[in-house]
Amino acid sequence: MPLSDTKILVTGPAGQIAFPLVETLVGDNEVWGIARFGDDAARQRVDALGVTTRAIDIGSGDFGDLPTDFTHVLHLAASMAPGLDYDGALRVNAEGTGLLLQHCRAAKAVLVMSTHSVYKPQDDPWHVFVETDPVGDCNSQHAATYSVSKLGEEAVARYCARAFDLPVIIARMNAAYGPNGGLPAYHLDAVVTGRSVTTRWDPCLYSPIYQDDINDQTEALLDAASVPATVVNWAGDEPVSVQEWAAYAADLGGTKAEVVVTELPNTLRGSVADNTRRLSITGPCRVGWKEGFRRTYAARHGQEVPA
Repeated sequence: MPLSDTKILVTGPAGQIAFPLVETLVGDNEVWGIARFGDDAARQRVDALGVTTRAIDIGSGDFGDLPTDFTHVLHLAASMAPGLDYDGALRVNAEGTGLLLQHCRAAKAVLVMSTHSVYKPQDDPWHVFVETDPVGDCNSQHAATYSVSKLGEEAVARYCARAFDLPVIIARMNAAYGPNGGLPAYHLDAVVTGRSVTTRWDPCLYSPIYQDDINDQTEALLDAASVPATVVNWAGDEPVSVQEWAAYAADLGGTKAEVVVTELPNTLRGSVADNTRRLSITGPCRVGWKEGFRRTYAARHGQEVPA
């Protein structure tokens, strides 16, 4: 059952995961969206859905005329900047989260999007990460500050839940994908257009989750928000390697898959999530990974694929 008759704030509404989710929320709800909106076209795209937008840098703490009476908050925005500006990353991802939750402390429930990248790397690529596993810096090459600043975000969100008696759920996203993008989608694009895919291990495993399942599970996750905060892995139900999904993408596109492995020390060799807690909240995913790839291929490359 989708959310209805509520006033929802979404941060980062133009994002890969947020935009398709917002599409499902408008119409039945009053939806607001905030971001820095450096790209006017992105803001116009969100406005066109019927979302009330405001240009706000949450790290500044200046929320202008943004209301405080939201019933639900979906905090999906994050800084994933390259470089080593840890101070800037913590300002946005950690401090900004605290300032946002303080502003919206009257909400019924808040979902704070975290990442599987908060887990401490393990030597076994098949290691199944449970929410209580050790956390640490995953030494991400594309955004070195990301995992540390998201750990800061989680700590601040947990504090806010208790300090403001604010129900919070912290969702550690694995590999989200769909027609609007995501790592599996970008790999699919590369394979079907004859380009190679680069990954960090063989096998390099994920628990990919399709956008429709993300949309379907959002309300149940909000219902599970609590004080103290609940932490949950947000991932699909099937472990799949980059090598496996690249081969399937090649089958879909009638091409060949070339996967280049660049082993990087102290990084996550695999990202398989234990979904026991999420299953107890949302039930199983409805879209298997192959079906998700078929839908993504059809949407991004204009060709339907029979099941």
